[in-house]
Amino acid sequence: MDNIEDISTKKIISNHYDNTFNQKTVNANLNAKYSDHKTSTSVNIKLRIDMDKTIWMSATKFGFPLAKVKITPSRVSYYEKLKGTYYDGDFALLSEWLGAELDYQKVQNILLGQAVLNLKKEKYDSKIDNKLYQLSPKNANELFGILFFMNPDNFKLNRQEITNTEKQQMLTVSYSNYKNIKGEQFPENINIRATDHNNLTTINIEYKSVEFNEELTFPFEIPTGYKQISLK
Repeated sequence: MDNIEDISTKKIISNHYDNTFNQKTVNANLNAKYSDHKTSTSVNIKLRIDMDKTIWMSATKFGFPLAKVKITPSRVSYYEKLKGTYYDGDFALLSEWLGAELDYQKVQNILLGQAVLNLKKEKYDSKIDNKLYQLSPKNANELFGILFFMNPDNFKLNRQEITNTEKQQMLTVSYSNYKNIKGEQFPENINIRATDHNNLTTINIEYKSVEFNEELTFPFEIPTGYKQISLK
């Protein structure tokens, strides 16, 4: 779209929620590339979502199981086989890992291309920036900043940025393209960049197949003998 219509902030937000994800479950296969200052790896992930209830992931490499994650609104449970470690607690580990205060709804929204905050709860300013609608809070916070960039064609997110100035952390989630799947605008790719001081973590997700409204199971049991991860 070359000429972007200059519409009100209220209309931008309204259009975003008119295009919100509206299915009961997601059953997807994806490829994920992970990189930080210590390691780099690629894995295959089975992703299952029971909307607003459970997010489940199972990671494999060359067909061998590596790790499982189960997230509910009150709990994050995770184990990985290489080091034999596990975590079973609140969202502190996930928030520390990605450098932003996360909860269930935010994680689910990131995976679906939705704004991590409820845009109807606060007042926002908008402008056209590089052929995108940019939304920023009217009441700026010195320690915490957030920006949303929306596509003018489908009003889904192109990018969302969360900055914690005090902790020198920044989380950027970008969506390069969406695919129409049974009437839903669903992200094809998700690029996550988490900066903590000078340390950069990147996660590139590519959805390979996506199905909606299937009967799903969420098998998860922490193996005996695994060592619990402790937060510093």
